[in-house]
Amino acid sequence: MTLPAWMRSRWVVVPGLIAAATVGWNVYVAANATGVIEGRVVDRQGRPVVGATVTLFNRSFITNDPRQRTLTGADGYFRFENNDSHAVQLEAERADLGRSERRTVRLWFRAQERRLTAPLMLAAR
Repeated sequence: MTLPAWMRSRWVVVPGLIAAATVGWNVYVAANATGVIEGRVVDRQGRPVVGATVTLFNRSFITNDPRQRTLTGADGYFRFENNDSHAVQLEAERADLGRSERRTVRLWFRAQERRLTAPLMLAAR
């Protein structure tokens, strides 16, 4: 069965593809807008750091406001929940191991869930 010519015209196909992409994107956002950001903290040798304080900063045009803090577990992992921003920075610190560089995490939409691929590394003082 062949479609009528009017259904194969660019005036129907292009808006249909745009509508399909829009619906697909909105389904993806709804499924991934949990506000969870997680990652790991390691020392210079790549070993997990227990008890490091990780701070999540809300990033704006002129300020970086601390919003949440958490401690790393025995495996060096941390997790933030209910992040409602789309631009954040993360920084880890432990008194005896120093502080990590502040890392900017760019998100495509508010409350996007994100798992860091590279760990935050503490630099010994």
